[in-house]
Amino acid sequence: QQNAADKLDQVLAEIPRVRKDLGFIPLVTPTSQIVGTQAVLNVLTGERYKTIAKETAGILKGEYGHTPVPVNAALQARVLDGGAPVTCRPADLLKPELAELEADVRRQAQEKGITLAGNAIDDVL
Repeated sequence: QQNAADKLDQVLAEIPRVRKDLGFIPLVTPTSQIVGTQAVLNVLTGERYKTIAKETAGILKGEYGHTPVPVNAALQARVLDGGAPVTCRPADLLKPELAELEADVRRQAQEKGITLAGNAIDDVL
């Protein structure tokens, strides 16, 4: 779509460089797509990391967990912009939502006169 098929060899050469910058992250979904996308952006813009994909920034911030080796420190500092990387298990930073969602579903069901299966089972038992 970019009429850039002639740049394929450059992209293929850029992939291992991006992977190195991202701490030799394993090339499995979704990180393989992140590395490939960033390599394409680097080649198409003509400047390495002129444009940094949101997902690439996420890896550099530690949002995908620890990488096998440290990421490129200068690139990480640029993305963090004075902030700190995630050093704990990233999922531990998520706000618990299940109880709030369950309460919302129960409220909506009651407003609409719907008996939820869990409530029906409790009534039978």
